[in-house]
Amino acid sequence: MEIKTIGLASDHAGYELKEFVKTYLQGKGIAYKDFGTDSEASCDYPDYAHPLALAVEEGTCYPGIAICGSGEGISMTLNKHQGIRAALCWHPEIASLTRQHNDANVLVMPGRFISHEEAVAIMDNFLGTAFEGGRHQGRIDKIPVK
Repeated sequence: MEIKTIGLASDHAGYELKEFVKTYLQGKGIAYKDFGTDSEASCDYPDYAHPLALAVEEGTCYPGIAICGSGEGISMTLNKHQGIRAALCWHPEIASLTRQHNDANVLVMPGRFISHEEAVAIMDNFLGTAFEGGRHQGRIDKIPVK
């Protein structure tokens, strides 16, 4: 995967893990843009998911990483965008498979259900795995609603 600036987004339940992700990316020398939230104060994940999705669709960020409590709400919001393939990953193997088979462009993690160590393994697999193409490309071409 060719990494540009990684786009980040979370709600209050994902804030702590997002802050850890920022530290991790800084340590790897990977640029990122944080679309928020900026605290653990209660907020609405769509307010941060939509700007992240637009940046990925426009190509100013690639890929994205999004986090909310379960990962479900922010994932649902991201996937409303035609150019987004957000994948909820709670295990490193899922992160690899969603890149290989689905060419996922946003990694979603459940902030309340994984440790920092698990998040690192998930991110490493997601960022380090290429899309296989081939038979999978035809399936991906059928995803957008025309």
